[in-house]
Amino acid sequence: MHIETLKVFCDLVDMQSFSLSAERNFITQSAVSQQIRTLEDKFKRRLLERVRGRREVRLTTAGEVFYRECKNVLASFDQLNESMRGLVGKISGTVKVATVYSVGLHELPPKVREFMSKFPAAKIDLEYSRTTRVVRDVLNGTVELGVVAFPEPRPGLTIVPMASDRLVLICPPDHEFAERTQIKVKELKNRDFVLFERDIPTRKATDKILKSYGVEIRKVAEFDNVETIKRSVEVGFGLAIVPQPSVIDEEKNNQLRIIELAEKDWIRPVGVVYRTDRTLSIAAKKFVQLLKQADEEKQ
Repeated sequence: MHIETLKVFCDLVDMQSFSLSAERNFITQSAVSQQIRTLEDKFKRRLLERVRGRREVRLTTAGEVFYRECKNVLASFDQLNESMRGLVGKISGTVKVATVYSVGLHELPPKVREFMSKFPAAKIDLEYSRTTRVVRDVLNGTVELGVVAFPEPRPGLTIVPMASDRLVLICPPDHEFAERTQIKVKELKNRDFVLFERDIPTRKATDKILKSYGVEIRKVAEFDNVETIKRSVEVGFGLAIVPQPSVIDEEKNNQLRIIELAEKDWIRPVGVVYRTDRTLSIAAKKFVQLLKQADEEKQ
């Protein structure tokens, strides 16, 4: 039994797709199926079962045990490689990072470039997703690091704070608020708003702050990412409250106006998360240090 076979099995479970697992491991779908059968024959246990009429792959009871232990073996193997590379002082390997769109598209790129310039033999593999999916992928070992807004403490998860963002109001250049530099939350009452979807942390924080000031707004639309929200505001759907770094380019290009929200409440904490029981690779540790340094420099 080879370590590559264990990785194929875990990738299949994580990605829920024979084709994607095959693509990630540079083999055919039939080779994935063959390797799964080889594992089941070796341990004389059914590890996976297909759900009739659906593409879902479900773990059996034996499969759950096997998957958990495979993850431990693969993590130990990765750590072995890192330790051996560390003996010659070379920081290399790929750090898998999952993040939300607003952070990944607008805040991480400069840090990724800085990391790559310092450690050219290493690579940052960025994936974009919703906060719940990011945290889930960190906990199940699909990615090594997650970067999210409003990180919530939970068992098994370590949080390293990054620099926080200001939440700001945005509007089109021809809006009545466009020439304002600051606005009070009370002035937003009964205004049309484009919002993040309800399960997104920034939306939850926005709702909580508005409620604390007794302000009700009119919901025009909800979206799951900041890019769609910005485009909606540009064409006049309504106002929006978003992280300031995500709209700097649009303000420079005269597509949107940024208006500061007067109250001190409008802060969005950002943090790196990883599994507490996992020993990070040397490259991942260096990347976390870089992101943490940015927070310390901003203070």
